Amino acid sequence: MGSWLRMRKVASMAVAAAGGAAGFWYVQRQYDERKVLASWTTSFEPSACAKWDFNWDHRDPKSLVKPVSDLSDPVAQNRFNEKLDKKRSRVVRHLILVRHGQYNMDGRSDLERYLTEKGRKQAAISGERLKDLGIEFDKIVRSTMTRAQETAKIMSASLPAELKLCDDSLLEEGAPVPPEPPVGHWRPEASQFFEDGARIEAAFRKYFHRADADQKQDSYTLIVCHANVIRYFVCRALQLPPEAWLRISLGHASLTWVSILDDGRVTLRTLGETGHMPRDMLSR
Repeated sequence: MGSWLRMRKVASMAVAAAGGAAGFWYVQRQYDERKVLASWTTSFEPSACAKWDFNWDHRDPKSLVKPVSDLSDPVAQNRFNEKLDKKRSRVVRHLILVRHGQYNMDGRSDLERYLTEKGRKQAAISGERLKDLGIEFDKIVRSTMTRAQETAKIMSASLPAELKLCDDSLLEEGAPVPPEPPVGHWRPEASQFFEDGARIEAAFRKYFHRADADQKQDSYTLIVCHANVIRYFVCRALQLPPEAWLRISLGHASLTWVSILDDGRVTLRTLGETGHMPRDMLSR
């Protein structure tokens, strides 16, 4: 009799386990059917670095206004919303980044690293391209290095004469951050990354941010600088690992267009565009 009871008990436990397993399988199947998977992964959760930080420029209105302590107070909530609205950006900032033209790489000093004849033609062609786009730039900002100065000056000949030309040493070429993966033919000292990286990051924070609340219309700023600087800017603006900058290649006098939207989102419209140049004018 005892053996029979034990067998019934074991059988009941087996049936319960099977039922539980079937129930779990059904629930899991229903859950799996709702998942949307990328083709290259089995993970449906966005990685930490994939999530967008809307306060990347520290200009999100919510970070600029003191929050309401009592959410049940409608008067305080209305005042908060009014202050929030006054801090809100309503237009788009467009940054068009231009790499300098081909230059004399045999020069020992910056003054000797001037544009080649081909580099001057590249700058002129890109200037005409910007003219054809019909963009009304608010100003041209250029690096203080010779090749960027010459490129900006040549390009400005195709743009309105009253366009303001500004110089900024923060935009000079340098080593922004150790690249990943590293390359054997280019290994600056750690001290150079430490010095150049801080300067180039300062340039990023100076130019890359959403429009001020009092800006009434979209703005277009032309920045003429260098490949390393532009590549670092693009990675930072898109919230990609900045160490990836050396994976990008830019042609001489190429155009890169970044738009910073009113809510803090960033759009890369073009990267290293050289489609406007004849084949014999292409170089890197």
